[in-house]
Parts: sequence; structure tokens; C-alpha cells
Amino acid sequence: MGRFDFFSQTWEQAEAEQRAFVSSPAAQRPDARVITVLLSAALVLSFQYYALGWIQWVWLLDQIAWFWPGGGEELRGFLLSGENASLTQMSYWALGAAVLYAAVPLLLIKVVLRENVSDYGLRLQGALSGWWIYLLMYLAILPAVLWASRSPAFQEQYPFYRPPLGQPLWPRFWIWQACYALQFVALEFFFRGYMLHGLRRRFGGYAILVMMVPYCMIHFGKPLRETLGAIGAGLILGFMSLKTRSIWLGAALHIAVALTMDFASLAQQSQPVATGKVSVQRMVDLTAEDRREQETPDSKRRVSPPTPRDD
Repeated sequence: MGRFDFFSQTWEQAEAEQRAFVSSPAAQRPDARVITVLLSAALVLSFQYYALGWIQWVWLLDQIAWFWPGGGEELRGFLLSGENASLTQMSYWALGAAVLYAAVPLLLIKVVLRENVSDYGLRLQGALSGWWIYLLMYLAILPAVLWASRSPAFQEQYPFYRPPLGQPLWPRFWIWQACYALQFVALEFFFRGYMLHGLRRRFGGYAILVMMVPYCMIHFGKPLRETLGAIGAGLILGFMSLKTRSIWLGAALHIAVALTMDFASLAQQSQPVATGKVSVQRMVDLTAEDRREQETPDSKRRVSPPTPRDD
């Protein structure tokens, strides 16, 4: 009965908060919070999809080289060199996603909504509440990851970045992992913090479902099992954030699973497998005119290194 109360009390509390708001005079006016959260979420997800690919990374470096003759061209050459190209493009994606998922919502919370950011899942008090659920989730995922890591397709996909042949994991691999982890913290804040807590006053517990839909959709393009799994993960992590008002253990779970996937894949590989990343150097060698010709959707997929989607 106690375990049932663990879930039912959280839902009832969220519904009571929603009913209290709906019956208040404030609910009779346009809801600035809901409008801000949903419009900004649509914009953030659009830019996350269209602005963080390989073509956009090379274009950005081209602009830097144009505005900064000499130094910019040297910087471009360094970042797009054979050993650096994959790491810098992946890091551009991860750090760009972190800015969109975290910096933009934080700015809107403080400047537009004028509210406390701790009310959007960033509070530390109570963050460890229900830790056993996160542990059970990790233990449930672990066997599936270890089993999947034996697949050649899994080994080709993960890790998203691997050091060049003959080079140790330090520093490049760990630089990538740091960027990747930051992206997960931002991702968790965006969905289970900004969206969920920004909508809970209007939708109550059903804000979990509203948040879960776009979270599932960012997994489109991944294997069906991962996309369907995102539905369950979004619901459970959403509920836990609603209960604890904190996203920190959800972010820790994401990071732990990602590290496990990467090291499980590396452990299965007696030799590094060929990946789509070999197309990076070919892309670097293209002239500006060639790159413009590659910008149709089909050809872009052929020449671009794989941009990871959020887990």
C-alpha cells in the first residue's frame, strides 16, 4: 500500500494544484507560461534538428574564416583536420544542443516569465527521493545494453565518437564524454524541467503526457525499440521529476546508461569497426561549390557523419 501511495499522492497533489489554478482568476486570462513554454519548445526543437548538423558546422567555420582572414582559416583547418573533424563536429552538436535545451529556457524563465529557475526541476532539496527507482531502471536497462552490444550494428553506432586508431581514450574520448554528459543534463532540464513544470499548473499530472510526445519524437530515426522505449522512459522520468521537483537523478541515469553503452560497445570490439565517420575527411576535402551541391536531403545523408540524436 505504501508503494501505491508513493505514486498516487504525487498524482493527486498535481491534480489538486491544477484544480486550484483553474478556479483562480489568473486562469481566466491568457496563460503566458503555457504560451511561452510551448512556443519556445517548438522553436528549440526545430533549431536543434536543423542547425546542428555537419553542413551547418562547416558553414559556421566558413563564416569565421571570412570575417577573420588568416586566423579564421587556420582555425578552420585545425578543427576540420582528419583527427579533429569528428570530435569537433560531435562536440558542436552536443554543446549546441546544451545551449538550446538549457540556456534558452533559463533565459526565458528569468527574463520573460520572471520566475525562479529552481521551480523548474533544478532544486537540490529532495533530489535523492526515490533513488531506488532510478537504480532499478538502470539495472533493468543494463542486461539489454550488454546483449545489444554484441550486435555489429550496435558497435558501428556506439560510441558516437571514438579516437583515431592507435590513440588512447584520453583526452579526445573523454572530452567528447564531457560534452555528451552536458547535453544530457540540458536535455533532462528541457523536457523534465522546463516543459513539465512549466505546464503542470495548467495540465496537472497530464503535463507528463504532453512532454512525453516531443521527447519520443526526437528519437525518430533510431531503431524502433529505442523510440518505443523513450515513451516509457519519458513517462517514468516525468513522474519522478513531478514527485521530487528535481531533474538531477534523471540526468545521472541518462549519463550512466550512455557511458555503459559506449564501454560495452568498445569492450566487444577486438578491432575498431568501420563507421560512417570515415566520410568526415571526404566532406572536409569538398570545395565550397561541392558542398552547395551536397545540400539536398538525400546527398546530405551520404556525405555527413552521423549526428547523434538525443537519448
